[in-house]
Amino acid sequence: MKTKTVTRRAAQVWQLRLYVMGRSPKSLAAFANLKQLCESHLQGRYRITVIDLVKQPQLAKGDQILAVPTVVRRLPKPVRM
Repeated sequence: MKTKTVTRRAAQVWQLRLYVMGRSPKSLAAFANLKQLCESHLQGRYRITVIDLVKQPQLAKGDQILAVPTVVRRLPKPVRM
């Protein structure tokens, strides 16, 4: 039974949100670092959604974002920041 659980988790796509403020050097570095990390550990099994809080500040409330850049893992559950 354990092998099925591990196999199912290994195949699951990770959904990540990266909250940033514009195209600042910190924001660009955060995206590059996150993408490199995902390629190293989740090759082909991840999706990164970048949310620019300059353009959509109301979206910070949903995930209770207090600082940027911040990464939120939506899937697999549980949600983690």
